[in-house]
Amino acid sequence: MSLSEQFLSEQSVCLEQFSTWSEMEQVNFVEQLLGSMSHYQHGQVQEYLAPMLQRDFISVLPTCGLDHLAERILACLDAKSLASAEMVCSEWRRVVSEGLLWRKLIESQVRRSNLWRGLAVRRGWLRDLRRPQRDGAESDVGSSDSHYRQLYPKILSDIRRIESNWAKGSFKLRRIQCRSESSKGVYCLQYDEDKIISGLRDNTIKVWDRKSLECTKVLSSHMGSVLCLQYDDDIIISGSSDSTVRVWDVRTGQPLNTLYHHCEAVLHLRFCDGLMVTCSKDRSIAVWDMHSPSDIALRRVLVGHRAAVNVVDFDSRYIVSASGDRTIKVWHTASCEFVRTLSGHKRGIACLQYRDNLVVSGSSDNSIRLWDIESGICLRVLNGHEELVRCIRFDSKRIVSGAYDGKIKVWDLQAALDPRSSADALCIVTLSEHSGRVFRLQFDEFQIVSSSHDDTILVWDFLGDDGDQGGTKEAADEEVDEAVVLHFADADAEDEGGGGDAEDNEAGDEDD
Repeated sequence: MSLSEQFLSEQSVCLEQFSTWSEMEQVNFVEQLLGSMSHYQHGQVQEYLAPMLQRDFISVLPTCGLDHLAERILACLDAKSLASAEMVCSEWRRVVSEGLLWRKLIESQVRRSNLWRGLAVRRGWLRDLRRPQRDGAESDVGSSDSHYRQLYPKILSDIRRIESNWAKGSFKLRRIQCRSESSKGVYCLQYDEDKIISGLRDNTIKVWDRKSLECTKVLSSHMGSVLCLQYDDDIIISGSSDSTVRVWDVRTGQPLNTLYHHCEAVLHLRFCDGLMVTCSKDRSIAVWDMHSPSDIALRRVLVGHRAAVNVVDFDSRYIVSASGDRTIKVWHTASCEFVRTLSGHKRGIACLQYRDNLVVSGSSDNSIRLWDIESGICLRVLNGHEELVRCIRFDSKRIVSGAYDGKIKVWDLQAALDPRSSADALCIVTLSEHSGRVFRLQFDEFQIVSSSHDDTILVWDFLGDDGDQGGTKEAADEEVDEAVVLHFADADAEDEGGGGDAEDNEAGDEDD
């Protein structure tokens, strides 16, 4: 629509007058002017004002030499929002690319999550994250971040697959045949990315390469079965049915120290931050100060259990012990003073783990119990195993238990802690590949590593690096049922609170 000459001349006079007023006077004039307009005119004005009220500050900041601020703002976005930000315009895409924001997003997840860090190690891209970025052309930097943008959905796909495989019991199985020459059975183990260290019934400690599963070292000094062990970057400490605790160099396998205190089999031990706790069939718990591998001094002996003390765990607050006398006892770590007893199991307690305020225990009454350590209240009882529950571990999501029925069960920890959850919904999956009693297990986000009376160590891989998902729960059950029956036909009587070797009796009840 054309504008009249009269309007144009009067408009120039009005604008000239408008420019002489203060800002507040100008605003007041416009408010009155808008008040006299129609709804249609308001719409026209709004359409004109809308783009004037918006500002692309992300694009403006680099023009002011503030690229780092634009990067820090966009770095606060999650993956979905970051992908959307790249689509806004070429300048936003440049900020994301040159700021390496996809790489930084992955780095932050790796710092916060054990699952992400584990995937970084397993898939090999942790090396890329640790490699410093070299200065280069813009296109080189862009292509580098493009690599991480493409990597992100692959990581999410791996995570979904891991969760699905845990839920379905789908795994890739690797088996170590220990081939013990005399007494068969693997009583204890610990693993890391490079090795598995195991304690055997044949009196040896064997070290296995994680990739080849070949035995790389045999440590022989114990005169009885190796019932428990733990290692760190420097030493291995082991306990045996020969009543001794031995210290070894983790790299060379050379013996460094032997501790003589317990008068019967050393059934379990834990060490951390200069403190070690051992327990024994002699019904006692020993607390040790570790100054060096060659200087380990007995601090205190804790007594109170009426049967073999089968397992101990501790942190800076409490030492927790469990016994064949059917009780769990709690002691102050610093003072070694007794705190309380947790009672509820109907038979001897074979295993437990303690973390934060939660204790999870397994017993020869075939049940698992969850306890609040501060109140001593039993929060939940898990039933499902058909024989003694020998080993148990938990993390923030799962409980994994192994029993003398040859089965490993995976339980939903969060559901177990929710009193509204049905008991039928707590066991996620049952794994059946061992043909003998399950003695020990450990697990992480990707795998379970277990050992058994059948003289094997099994690695249950729920990721499967080659994409092969391996066996399933149903296939495993079908494959080993016959072997389990044959195995227990000559072993059932060994552990029912009576005779048998010391190492086979530690999980039984108090002698009646």
